[in-house]
Amino acid sequence: MRSFIRSNKSRALLGLAIGSVWVFHGLYSKILHGVPRHLLIVGRVLGEGIAEPAILAIGLLEVLLGGWIFSGRNRPACALVQTLAIAGMNALEIFLARDLLISAPGMVVLNLLFLSLVWFWAISPPKT
Repeated sequence: MRSFIRSNKSRALLGLAIGSVWVFHGLYSKILHGVPRHLLIVGRVLGEGIAEPAILAIGLLEVLLGGWIFSGRNRPACALVQTLAIAGMNALEIFLARDLLISAPGMVVLNLLFLSLVWFWAISPPKT
């Protein structure tokens, strides 16, 4: 089991899964407005007047982040960017739009679990 977890194939699959989360939320949830609550949150945090262009920009940045993950380049820096993005988004959402969240504690727990996978992907040495 240990060798599978450290295998290059499992690291690639984990990167595919992590990148897919960012692409899904950027493209479907934000750009295509698949989760309308996201636009409401962005409006609350950044202002209703710029919510539409802002959510499109955020969605594009999330899709680009997914592409970076898929590339596998500079994984520790990529993990740091993901950590800062999630921490920043979570803090703003909790303090400025808590009533629009399904579950603030649940979001934090899920994101901590997600970030543990991100950092495992980023720093675990490949099998040689």
